[in-house]
Amino acid sequence: MSPRNGECFPAWVRSRADNAGPTAHQTRSPSRRSRVVQTAAASVAAAPRRAPRPRADALRNRERIIAAAREMFVEYGAERPLDEIARRAGVGNATIYRHFADRAELITSVVLSVMDRVSAQAETAAAEETDPFDALRRFVHAAADERIGALCPMLSNTFDQDHAELNAARERLERDVEGLMARARAAGRLRDDVAVGDLMVALSQLTRPLPGTPCPNIDQFVHRHLQLFLDGLQAPARSELPGSAATLDDLRTS
Repeated sequence: MSPRNGECFPAWVRSRADNAGPTAHQTRSPSRRSRVVQTAAASVAAAPRRAPRPRADALRNRERIIAAAREMFVEYGAERPLDEIARRAGVGNATIYRHFADRAELITSVVLSVMDRVSAQAETAAAEETDPFDALRRFVHAAADERIGALCPMLSNTFDQDHAELNAARERLERDVEGLMARARAAGRLRDDVAVGDLMVALSQLTRPLPGTPCPNIDQFVHRHLQLFLDGLQAPARSELPGSAATLDDLRTS
């Protein structure tokens, strides 16, 4: 056996092969196959196991908790007891803590859910409306139904500048809304001196609950006042706006 071939195996294998004479390959081959099998088995054993996917009922419970929390945060604020949220969601208290470590994590999940829904509404309006300003109008009224003004205090108090998911959701929302506004502006339907921040401020202010007892019929007034606001956005502008157009970055730093 040549030294080059012998170097492929440990010394004890080479010794057995040298003593085996012409049938040495019959001794080497099973040993080599055995080591390959052992190595493969060790690799499989060492490979990290994937986390099991949540069950369908667990996912449904999580979505029910987020929906119930959003409703109660809008109606009563973010300090509503978690057991009341669990009761509205139709789950036990322990179920909330299986999905969310604390109130802050639940609030973040609610904000992410709302931002994703609002972004989806902007994308749907852009895809389905042929008139650019009609697309913007449809989005504004749909976003108002999410009552984002009621959630803004939670967002400002808990927003983590380093939270990757929150940042990604905010960037997606800003990109989608700016896309709607850019189309309407290019078509000559939207005045030139407004930006995403101006639109979001108006949405926030018009959908924020009034101090005191919740007003159950506020939605009819919200959409009425939103239409007045939208009329003011249309070009040509009838007056010059004070200050400069606001971006979402302006809102965070003001």
